Amino acid sequence: MAHLNIAIPPVKIRGGREWRDLTALTYHHETQPMPGPLSRQAHLLPRWFHKGEVLGNHFAQLVVPFFLFAPLLGLWMPGPVPLIIGGVAGVLIIVTQVWLVVTGNFAWLNWATIVLAFSAIGVPGAFIRAPAEGSGTLPLYWIVITSAVGILYLVLGWPALRNLFAHRQLMNASFNRWQLANAYGAFGTVTKERMEIVIEGTLDEDPDAATWREYDFKGKPGDVHRVPRQFAPHHLRLDWLMWFLPLGRSLDDWFTMLLARLLQADAATLALLRSDPFAGQPPRWVRAVSYRYRFATREQRRQNGVVWVRDRRRVIVGAAELP
Repeated sequence: MAHLNIAIPPVKIRGGREWRDLTALTYHHETQPMPGPLSRQAHLLPRWFHKGEVLGNHFAQLVVPFFLFAPLLGLWMPGPVPLIIGGVAGVLIIVTQVWLVVTGNFAWLNWATIVLAFSAIGVPGAFIRAPAEGSGTLPLYWIVITSAVGILYLVLGWPALRNLFAHRQLMNASFNRWQLANAYGAFGTVTKERMEIVIEGTLDEDPDAATWREYDFKGKPGDVHRVPRQFAPHHLRLDWLMWFLPLGRSLDDWFTMLLARLLQADAATLALLRSDPFAGQPPRWVRAVSYRYRFATREQRRQNGVVWVRDRRRVIVGAAELP
C-alpha cells in the first residue's frame, strides 16, 4: 500500500543546532548512513559551500513545497503563470533530490520524491487549464470527486498538521489505521563523528593470541582503501542497521543473532556481506570492535591511497563462541 506522508522540515529547524548555525552539511556527507562514490568529494568542499547547502535545503523543504499548489490557482487565474510556478517548484525539488542521490545512498527515498515532483511539471495542466472552446466549465462529477478527495485528505491530515506545531513533535508517526497522511522527518540532528562497528573472526583456538580477520559489508565503510559504491535505490538494510547500531545505548538482539549466524557460517547471512574472510568455514571466535572513521584528506589520499582514515576505539563484544 502506498503511504502518503506529510514531511516535517521543522524537525531540523527545531532539532540540532547545526541546522540553525548552518554547519549540518559540514558533517553530513561523512557521517550519513551509507556514503556514495562522490560523498568524500562533497565532504571536502569549502565550508561556505556547505552553508549554502543548508540554506538551499531549508528553502527547498520549507518554502518550495507550498508553490507546488500554484497550479490550483488556474481555477481562478487562467493562463500559464500558475503552471509555470508549479513547474519551477517541481524542478527545484528534483534538483535538490538529485544532489542527494549523487552525494549519498538513501535507498529509494530520493527517487520516490523525484517521481512525485515530476507530477508538478506540466501534468496538472491537463486537469485545470481553461476548457476548450465550447466545452463549458469543468464537469460537475470531476469537481465533486476531486473536492471529496481533497476534503478527506485534509481530515486525515489534520493530526499530522497539528503535530508540526506540537511541543513534543513526533518525527515518524501514523495517525490513522490506513497509514495515510503520516508524519515523516529525518536527520533532525546530524552526528558529528562516524563510529563504525567492525565484526572480526578468527580460526585460532586462543582468542588472546589470535589473528583476527574482518567481515566486509557491501555498503558500509570497512576497508579504508575501498571507494564507496552507489547502491540506491536499492536498500541495503543490514548495512543501514549497522549504522544505527553505535547510536543506541545497548546492542540490539538482531546483532547478537547476526554474530551467532556468522559463527555458524550461515550461507544466507554470508550472502548479505561483501566477502567472507573464511570462505564458508565457521570461525572459532567472533568479536565486534568500534572504530572512528573520517574521510581522508586530499594529501592522505595521494600519499597512502586511502579513502578513509580510522582509529580503533574499544571492543564492543568480546570474543564469542557457539555454546
